[in-house]
Amino acid sequence: MDCPGPSLFPLHRCKTLHLVRHGQGMHNVEGDKNCKSYFSPEYFDAQLTQLGWQQVDDLRKHVRTCGLLKRIELVIASPLLRTLQTAVGVFGGDGYADRTDSLPLMVANAGNSSRPAISSLNSPPFIAVELCREHFGVLPCDKRRNISEYQLLFPAIDFSLIETDEDILWKANVRETTEELTARGLKFMNWLWTRKEKEIAIVTHSGFLFHTLSAFGDDCHPLVKKEICGRNFTNSEFFLQYDWIRSCNNKLSWKDSSRAGSS
Repeated sequence: MDCPGPSLFPLHRCKTLHLVRHGQGMHNVEGDKNCKSYFSPEYFDAQLTQLGWQQVDDLRKHVRTCGLLKRIELVIASPLLRTLQTAVGVFGGDGYADRTDSLPLMVANAGNSSRPAISSLNSPPFIAVELCREHFGVLPCDKRRNISEYQLLFPAIDFSLIETDEDILWKANVRETTEELTARGLKFMNWLWTRKEKEIAIVTHSGFLFHTLSAFGDDCHPLVKKEICGRNFTNSEFFLQYDWIRSCNNKLSWKDSSRAGSS
């Protein structure tokens, strides 16, 4: 099999994406023991566990120590409690103090977390996007709350791109297929290209990452394709950094410039 040779791309045709799976959620604990637990209404829009928050704290230290936080221009989060908590915990500011010129990214004890409020000062902007949610349907842990509830818990996150307050995408008896999820992931990736930001953090879910990335890598070295497509994503894993390229024929591809870190 012939391997693709080296390529050159203009910098303005590249975006750098940092892909993060949420920290451990309440549903993950029992679901890892018995997959039937995922069907329990008890885990509706599951919050982070204590371990999940520790994973967030560890990753927060990493992105500050390596200087990444200063480079991130935008944070995109799936609008579920566990991803929103992870996003603001990792990329948000320090402790929040009441003031008139800024809103907190997260209020104290959001989602019964027993965590202090998180400031939006000295942090990139945050937006919530439905396209990067986990599989729609059937599992209560993947159903979101009303957006009006999230707006109270995460005042500085921009929810304006979400069209309906209620979750009309989640159906109790219909699970989104992997093909549909992959197509949605590709739609999300194309939407990213309409954004002006060049370096973006995306906090999402293992299923979304696995099925979306499986559509890429055909134009890469086989080892790179395996690295992109053949991963199981651990909780709060900081996935490989890739420079994402839109080439002259309007095809989406990945430049092999990865580096990894996880917590």
